[in-house]
Amino acid sequence: MIIFSSENVPDVATLAGLNERLAVIDAAEDARHVHGSAASIGERFAAERDLLAPLPGEEFDCGITLTPTVRRDSRIVVRQCYYSVPARFIGRQVRVSLRANELLVFDRNQVIVTYPRLTRRYDYRDTLDHYLEILMVRPGALAGSAGLAQAREAGTFTAAHDAFWAAARAAHGDAPGTRALIEVLLLHRRMPAAAVTAGITAALDAGAANPQLVAIEARNAAAAADGAPDAAGAPPGPDAAGGTDQERGTVITLRGRRTPIPEDRRPLPSVDVYDQLLTHRTRKGAS
Repeated sequence: MIIFSSENVPDVATLAGLNERLAVIDAAEDARHVHGSAASIGERFAAERDLLAPLPGEEFDCGITLTPTVRRDSRIVVRQCYYSVPARFIGRQVRVSLRANELLVFDRNQVIVTYPRLTRRYDYRDTLDHYLEILMVRPGALAGSAGLAQAREAGTFTAAHDAFWAAARAAHGDAPGTRALIEVLLLHRRMPAAAVTAGITAALDAGAANPQLVAIEARNAAAAADGAPDAAGAPPGPDAAGGTDQERGTVITLRGRRTPIPEDRRPLPSVDVYDQLLTHRTRKGAS
C-alpha cells in the first residue's frame, strides 16, 4: 500500500500520469528488502502468488450505494447535485452507485442512465429523452427546457431537428408542430441517430413535416446501412432506384398445397321457410 502525506502528494495533470508515477513507486518497492531479509518484497510476493485465492467472478462495486427518491421534476439529488432520470420513475426510489468519476442509476439490476459525476454544488445534468412523455402533454415547455439546451450543447439535437421543428410549427401550429417533433425524438429510442437524421432530411426534402414519413425513411436508412431490403421490399443501393426487375431480385411464388382441398358435398340450403314468410305477408296485405 502506498501512502501519500501532505508533503509528498504527487503533482500530475492526468490520471494516466498518476498511474505512471505509481508504477515507478511499485517497482522500487518490489526491490526493497525488509529488516535485512535475503529476499526482496517482489521475490516474496512471487513465491506466495500461487497460494493466493482466486479473484471473485463478480465485479466489485467501488462506489457508494444510495437510494434517492425521484422528485416531481424527474430528478434525483445526490450530494447536492441534480441528475434527471426517465419520467416513469417519478415518486419511486432508485439505486445509485456514486463513483469517483461517474454516477450510475439502477432499476433493480439494470442500469437506466450513466452520468459523469458532478462536483459543484447545485449543478445539474438533464437528458431531453427523459422528459418526452411530459413534453407531449405540455409541448410549450420544450423551448425553454434545460434538457433541450444541454442536448444542443452535446450535439444530439442537431440542425436537422431544428429545421424539422420549424417546418412542423409552420405547417401545423406551435403545439401540434412541437408534438410532431417529439414523435421524431421518440424514434431515437429504437433507431440509430444517423438513421433518424437521414429520415428527417428525406422528409424535409419532400416538403413534408410528418413524423410518420420520418419513421418510414429512417427505417429505410437503417435497412440500407444493414444491407437489408427497405420498406418497399427493394434491396438498397443504386439498383433499387434504377435497376430492372431481374436486377432487383427474382419473383417468389407460393408453394402448392401437398393435399388437395376436399370436394364440398354438402346439400344446398333450402329457402322454403322464407318463401312461406313472403306468402304470409302477401295474404295479410291482400286482406
